[in-house]
Amino acid sequence: MKKEILVFIFDSYADWEPAYICPELNNPETDYVVKTLSLDSEPKLSMGGFRTLPDYTVDNFPNDFSFLLLTGGLAWMERKNDAILPVVDYAVRNHIPVGAICNATNFMAQNGFLDHVRHTGNTVEFMKSQAPNYSGEKLYLEKQAVSDSGIITANGSAALEFSREILLILKAKTEDGAREWYGMHKYGFYQD
Repeated sequence: MKKEILVFIFDSYADWEPAYICPELNNPETDYVVKTLSLDSEPKLSMGGFRTLPDYTVDNFPNDFSFLLLTGGLAWMERKNDAILPVVDYAVRNHIPVGAICNATNFMAQNGFLDHVRHTGNTVEFMKSQAPNYSGEKLYLEKQAVSDSGIITANGSAALEFSREILLILKAKTEDGAREWYGMHKYGFYQD
């Protein structure tokens, strides 16, 4: 049986941020299957206009998932996604890796998940402005993506780097395979 990857979606989520990693993990040759998770069971409309019906809600998510991916979007800044906290807390307490990109990193910071791990986000100043409870500034790195202790963070321009870190933490590709995959998607067949 394939291991489930939960991708958190909500109205106006940044659909391009999980776009690279989901096909790789959902590939029939992997041990994984991608499922969507939301606050409720209503269809969600992404920034790009994709309407998606969630597979799970925060009230009925499976307890044996293998990864939780928190996509970015403006709803994080408006505190509309705070009800995902019990799922994130469950994942962290049970050593299930969590990935947060763009504004989702601010949620992780606000709730103390980044206080003791190396991490990144859109900028440390922006993170501090969006997460008043944040106290992990000394562990903030000015990098596209950072993976530490089962938590992956990335800024909003780092969908590829975020995906590469997920491939590595889930062992969906070897280090060489992940490097090759990243290079192909970053630079393409021809470099200008």
